[in-house]
Amino acid sequence: MKRNAKLATAVAAAAAVVTGGILVAGPATADAAGGRTPATQSTTQTSMMNGQQHSYRHGGEGTGVGDGNGPCSLTGTAATTAPSGTLSAAQKTTLAHMAEEEKLAHDLYTAFAARYDAPVFDRIAAAETRHLDAVRTLLDRYDVNDPTADKAAGDFTDTTVQATYDRLLKQGTGSVDGALRAGLTFETDDIAALTQARSGLDAPDVEQVYANLLAASRMHQAAFGHWLDR
Repeated sequence: MKRNAKLATAVAAAAAVVTGGILVAGPATADAAGGRTPATQSTTQTSMMNGQQHSYRHGGEGTGVGDGNGPCSLTGTAATTAPSGTLSAAQKTTLAHMAEEEKLAHDLYTAFAARYDAPVFDRIAAAETRHLDAVRTLLDRYDVNDPTADKAAGDFTDTTVQATYDRLLKQGTGSVDGALRAGLTFETDDIAALTQARSGLDAPDVEQVYANLLAASRMHQAAFGHWLDR
């Protein structure tokens, strides 16, 4: 019962990030241990987020909240269709930091994917690549230097970001549960950072990208939580 209650909570949290649409999980079937797992049937759901239409796949192998898909699998990454605005010097610094955060997530999950047989890491790492592309579009648009340019995996410009990556990588090296908890920690911190970054923005395109990244981080958070409860 405890496991089912936690899974229901994860699905509900994921559903909460979809605006103007309904996020539905596929039907469930009993597993060998008496729990319930998503059925193999898949469905496609279309929703509106930040004025754009996005398609999601739910249910089926490799899709749904349990595998880290959702807003991170938006059809295309052109989440910068809103008009540009103005950014203060502090907001430009924050934008550059967001690029490093997306690279951190990508590099961390890629390292865990190579170590553990848990598809959630591969799938979310792929999503982080698209997220970084969206942030880089904004860096170019607002003439902000890209701190991730030409940086090798696990190498960062900001010393604080580097220390965070090293700490989370170490946390996840010992076990798959440690890696999942590292992912959960990062996504929780990223949600807080993105929420703060959106405050006071006068740039619709940046607000649009941050909102999409926030929705994706919430879905990733739910996915890691689901895998920990398996």
